[in-house]
Amino acid sequence: MKDARLAHYLQYFALRGAVTALDRLSLPRAGRIGAWIGSLGYRPLGIRRAVVERQVRAAFPEYSAADVTRVARASYAHLGRTTIEAALLPAYSRAQILAMFERTEGADVVARARAQGRGVLLVSGHLGNWELAGAFVAASGIPIEAVARGMENPLFDRYVTATRNGIGMTVIHDADAVRRVPRATREGHAVAMLVDQGAAGLASTWVPFFGRLAKTPRGPAVFALRLKAPVVFATALRQPNGKYVMYYEEVPVHPTGDREADVDRIVADYTSTLERWIRRAPEQYFWHHRRWKHQRPGTPPELGDPS
Repeated sequence: MKDARLAHYLQYFALRGAVTALDRLSLPRAGRIGAWIGSLGYRPLGIRRAVVERQVRAAFPEYSAADVTRVARASYAHLGRTTIEAALLPAYSRAQILAMFERTEGADVVARARAQGRGVLLVSGHLGNWELAGAFVAASGIPIEAVARGMENPLFDRYVTATRNGIGMTVIHDADAVRRVPRATREGHAVAMLVDQGAAGLASTWVPFFGRLAKTPRGPAVFALRLKAPVVFATALRQPNGKYVMYYEEVPVHPTGDREADVDRIVADYTSTLERWIRRAPEQYFWHHRRWKHQRPGTPPELGDPS
């Protein structure tokens, strides 16, 4: 764990102060305040606004300028709401977490996957409320462990880890994944992994994402083939009434004997699945991350990071 600097302490105590204040409010009201705070990031603060608008425009070239603005602005409000909801989750009981969902679609997919007795690899992206999705899985009675990268701010990292533990998730830091993921699947647990952020030092491959090549983690595909574990895409999308729906969808794993080709195909499949779900609710995606920043040498400009 990295040492904390003064800036880390200031950021951390600002977050804890906000959470303490909002914890006294109902979740819907706290969420509305979070949405308002998030909206400030778009305007007047303009935090990464150019990045968000550029990526929305690249993903949806058919959008008008008004459409791009609408989705970009809404994504800030959604991020603010999601952040507050996630921060308050440890104070909520299993029943309260389940009550945040109006229904589940694809529960039979998870049931069939678990019946194989080899655990389940749950893949998702920064879509909807990914922290709440993990809490829902745990509240549903499925033991769940989540692979996560360490955060730059070590105080945030410890806080988020404690929050995830508090809602029934066990955190596996990515450096320990090779050792701990096999054990978790042998015990019949679900292992959750976010698959939409490539990073230096992370085993990845480049696959199409909204028509552009995106560096994408290979880990879930490698584990699926090595452990013969089923892969299920999962996401919790917010509905107009404020509640969520949990969606599950099978990601096919059909080994051919060509390990590299099989890995690349599975990575492409779960990436295209994520893209399809983003298209259903683009305002609920985390466009603030430069998804196409890392590029393979020689990538044509029209397939790389949008400018």
